[in-house]
Amino acid sequence: MRLVVRRRELHPPGAEQRRVEISVRVPTDLDVVEETVDLVARHCLASGVTPRVARFIVRVALCEALANAIQYGNRLDPEKNVDVRVQVDDDALQVFVHDEGEGFDPTQIPNPTDPDRVNLEQGRGLFLIRQLMDEVRFNARGNSICMIMRRT
Repeated sequence: MRLVVRRRELHPPGAEQRRVEISVRVPTDLDVVEETVDLVARHCLASGVTPRVARFIVRVALCEALANAIQYGNRLDPEKNVDVRVQVDDDALQVFVHDEGEGFDPTQIPNPTDPDRVNLEQGRGLFLIRQLMDEVRFNARGNSICMIMRRT
């Protein structure tokens, strides 16, 4: 695992804004998910993210996205990695998870709360992410997720 933390001051017109970027390259191994989530959550907390957000929302959303990327995206291929990048600034917390897999169509994942699907596992992680974050986006290929929580 490789961690990079950058702290920069951005100077948009009329304002000064802080941004912290956290980047982690994660091997395709489900055993490192918890360690990665702990590491990112600690850096988010140190960057001014509220304890509730850092200890619960970031942890759950990142854990689900990272586990999905490792298991379904990279298909547990140890030759592949998952890149995690977190941007913390005055307006938002953005979490990006990118795997080396073929991708998927997120619109094709069924709602796990439908009565005929509640006992099935497929789609629960994505459902949780969408409930916890203010915005969730995928790239066109479907192998990269951007989860946004606005800081108001």
